[in-house]
Amino acid sequence: MIAEFIDLYFPQFEPALKEVLLQNAVMKTFDIGEMLMQTGQNMRSTVLIVEGMVKLYREGDDGEEFFMYYLQPGNACALSMICATKQETSQVMAKAIEPTTVMMIPISLMDELMREYKSWYYFVIETYRMRFEELLIVIDNVAFKAMDDRLGFYLEKQYSDLKTTELHITHNEIAIDLNTSREVISRLLKKMEQAGQIIMHRNYIEFIK
Repeated sequence: MIAEFIDLYFPQFEPALKEVLLQNAVMKTFDIGEMLMQTGQNMRSTVLIVEGMVKLYREGDDGEEFFMYYLQPGNACALSMICATKQETSQVMAKAIEPTTVMMIPISLMDELMREYKSWYYFVIETYRMRFEELLIVIDNVAFKAMDDRLGFYLEKQYSDLKTTELHITHNEIAIDLNTSREVISRLLKKMEQAGQIIMHRNYIEFIK
């Protein structure tokens, strides 16, 4: 199964690297809502997603959440790479929002992989670049955009990432991700519906293309 996932989602990896991963990677599954990573956790492996979806976020002192980005099949957790390489504890939370399967690569291999396999080196660099750009977008939205613009961007990204026009998410979950109140989100969603951008159903929000 590991070989199939590698060929499907990481075809750029050179044959020798694939062989190393086959010999050392461990598959692990997580149920919806199960935590892959928590603040202060020691990282013993770096994580590659092969099934499902993972939400990364920061948690404040009062328990409030700040949404960062999602990881999907073919993605790696850049923060787990950093923490694993430097043997530091995690500063973020990672939660499965779908049944999720990951490949876990021991930190003891990280130096060797970076040194010996160019395809892994470029994969790590590209992963860092992508996540940095996503964080810049998040910062821009928080710092420079009004909540209605942030909500519109958030929903469009959700629909794009999930490749669906039906978003099964509660007003409260959106409010947590955007660090605002459920009442504000409900009011803004109603305005979007009146503008013909979405349709509010009982259990999901439909995106109008």
